[in-house]
Amino acid sequence: MAFWDALKRELIDIIEWNQESSSDAIAWRFPRADNEIKNGAKLIVREGQMAIFVNMGQLADVFVPGMYTLKTENLPILSTLMGWKYGFDSPFKAEVYFVATRRFTDLKWGTANPFMLRDKEFGPLRLRAFGNYVIQVDNPAALLRQLIGTDPNFQTYEIAAQLKNIIVTRATDALASSGIPVLDMAGNLDELSKYVRERIGPDFAEMGLAIPQFFIENISLPPNVEEALDKRSSMGVIGNLDAYMKFQTANAISDAANNQSGGAAGLGAGLGAGMAMAQQMVGSMAPQQQAPAAPGMPPPLPTAAAWYAGIGGAQAGPFDMAGLQLQVTSNKITRETLVWKNGMAAWTPAGQVPELANLFASMPPPLPPA
Repeated sequence: MAFWDALKRELIDIIEWNQESSSDAIAWRFPRADNEIKNGAKLIVREGQMAIFVNMGQLADVFVPGMYTLKTENLPILSTLMGWKYGFDSPFKAEVYFVATRRFTDLKWGTANPFMLRDKEFGPLRLRAFGNYVIQVDNPAALLRQLIGTDPNFQTYEIAAQLKNIIVTRATDALASSGIPVLDMAGNLDELSKYVRERIGPDFAEMGLAIPQFFIENISLPPNVEEALDKRSSMGVIGNLDAYMKFQTANAISDAANNQSGGAAGLGAGLGAGMAMAQQMVGSMAPQQQAPAAPGMPPPLPTAAAWYAGIGGAQAGPFDMAGLQLQVTSNKITRETLVWKNGMAAWTPAGQVPELANLFASMPPPLPPA
């Protein structure tokens, strides 16, 4: 029995990873310990996996999904490292790492502290942002060298903090330099998400990772700023202050008339309360008004111009000014890009349109010909 146990410890017939240990495992080292792999052993690599052979700390052969019978022919690098010129005799030792190449979804990111942004309309503001992202291993060799090392069970939580730090740094820089007004960011989350993902991609690639999806779910203002915006929105909804004062007074008279115990005193008190409330509302809103509001409905809001651009040989748009700014920031629209809107006689380079001059204010002009 002891002889049989010793023999069983020496030889490995099947090498595989069924991924039952953890759904968050990115890489897993086959538990060889002192076991040895025999000539002709079976290697099973399932879909969503890759297998890497490592000899004495040196990366050797990489296997994609499939079933393999381990021989000299399919272990060319390991054969060279171990000096197998004409085949090898059983057994041999090597470390085998399995790497999951599936997508790891619903990973969270967010700014722990507010970041500063200079808005054209409101000036300096402190913002917070959060969302989620997806990662996928696209270079197992780089992942093994940069992150896994000798970790026998490498999981997502081990790099979550590092990935979050990279994302927050790149995202805050991208949002601050996008040039999109704060009030327009909610309508451009998709474009902003793509823009930030492009900024993050190279950092992830160095670690052997890709970021196929990245989402900004929300960009929020400090509570006191949100409260001020709510008040500003309320003022816009109220519209005609004179009509609002009359409405409040009428409600106060009606409430006082229904108060049978109060009689005339109740009527006077209700009328006074209604007048006081309306006057207080007028007083609080007066600094915001440029001129007394005229009776009637306010004029309709102006509509933004719809711009079209020739990007990549195809027509793109329509864009508002915020959308054009984002395209300029990401270098998709340059001074030479042809643009057009309703009322223009023909497509014209963006740099020659006076209305778009501010979009290129921070961009250097093209180099003069040599």
